[in-house]
Amino acid sequence: MNESLPPSIDPSAKAATPAAPARLWAFVPCAGVGARALAAGQRADLPKQYQPVAGQPLVLHTLAALAQVARLSGTLVGVSAGDRFFESLEPAAATWSVAACGGATRADTVLGGLAELAARGAADTDWVLVHDAARCLLTPELVDRLIDACLGDPVGGLLALPLPDTLKSAHAEGAVARVAATLPRAGKWLAQTPQMFRLGPLRAALQAVGAAATDESSAIEAQGRQPRLVAGSAQNFKVTYPEDFALAAAVLESRGRARNG
Repeated sequence: MNESLPPSIDPSAKAATPAAPARLWAFVPCAGVGARALAAGQRADLPKQYQPVAGQPLVLHTLAALAQVARLSGTLVGVSAGDRFFESLEPAAATWSVAACGGATRADTVLGGLAELAARGAADTDWVLVHDAARCLLTPELVDRLIDACLGDPVGGLLALPLPDTLKSAHAEGAVARVAATLPRAGKWLAQTPQMFRLGPLRAALQAVGAAATDESSAIEAQGRQPRLVAGSAQNFKVTYPEDFALAAAVLESRGRARNG
């Protein structure tokens, strides 16, 4: 017997190999049309994520922000079958990869993206940050804030903002909407993206909830878990209506002037 070792330790046993740290991936669903956002003068044959904003297609601003997050192992963009938009771009400039995994619903598209990430080597314990293509004012600082807050969290979380305005519920009188009640806004938040969860639990949650999942957090919540809320930014809004294009362009152009002095 080796007297230098405690009796409970087998000197012939090999040391356990430490588990590899979980990696972080970004997934950008880019399969929607977004017809509500189209304004006069914009191309009706282009989904909103490909419409020009401040000199380049909207989604490229989104991807440029994610490309500046050093901790991401990669970014995958999920498009519809037959979508050739990214094929027209200069390959050398790409900091992302594209997969035709778009489905009939957001949940289907995200599930397709998770399957594609797994096929490319992502583990169930890896983190996936799902971000709306149309939130083109995302900044690397916001992504890093989310990662810092959620990396050690047992559930994960999302960027969000406390509700700033008075909230009304409505009922319809024909084509007219009328106030049914004023609702308390205390404790209410506006969900944003990215939303950051481990690949395996997120896949299981989306499979269980299906199309009823309005975002990734709602699917996780349906499993009885409570995602962490991380303060986002009012500028991280989703381009949804025609006037949003002008606002997004103004913010991007202002940022450009600030960078250039």
